[in-house]
Amino acid sequence: MTVSWTPHRFTGGILALDTANTVVLRNDPEKTFDRFDDPAEIARFAEAASGFRAAELGGRRLEAPEPRTIAPVVLSIREATDRLFRHAIAKGAIAAGHLPDFLMACAGGLSGSSTEIGAPGRPFGDPATPIAFEAALAVSALSLLRDDTVARLRICPNCSWLFIDRSRNSSRLWCDMAVCGNRQKANRYYRRRTAAREITNA
Repeated sequence: MTVSWTPHRFTGGILALDTANTVVLRNDPEKTFDRFDDPAEIARFAEAASGFRAAELGGRRLEAPEPRTIAPVVLSIREATDRLFRHAIAKGAIAAGHLPDFLMACAGGLSGSSTEIGAPGRPFGDPATPIAFEAALAVSALSLLRDDTVARLRICPNCSWLFIDRSRNSSRLWCDMAVCGNRQKANRYYRRRTAAREITNA
């Protein structure tokens, strides 16, 4: 099934978290599913991310011409990122034992790349040329290790997606207020109405 890569799919706030969130409902074993089950979606995701994450990427376009070939590397980075930072959110600190797998996964994304990264103001390199999706994913994931970023990581209580809270007072609760926030509001309203009817009919 083809995925519609809408703005809601990019509410993680950074490419690495958007990618981690391609596994839906990780907290519900009966309902969870992987949007990358079809590797072709990796290429379609990269194309959409080139637009939605243009600011992070410094305008550099993502390239994934052989999604089946890069799928193992992409999934390795995705899972190591989710594991490391989901634990960091829950415990308030990064688990040293999770770092080797995370760093090795990111190294896999950068291995063999001839691109140059890290210039001042251009962490993803020259915007005039495309960058391999797996390399950009590794750079994005590694950027999450900054103290100021780790402190702002959150887990959405509705869908369990990871996101960066960039609100002024660090009070953002939902990955997407228009989707998850409204769903929770609707659920609370429904529960209140149901409880009120039960009291009235008692």
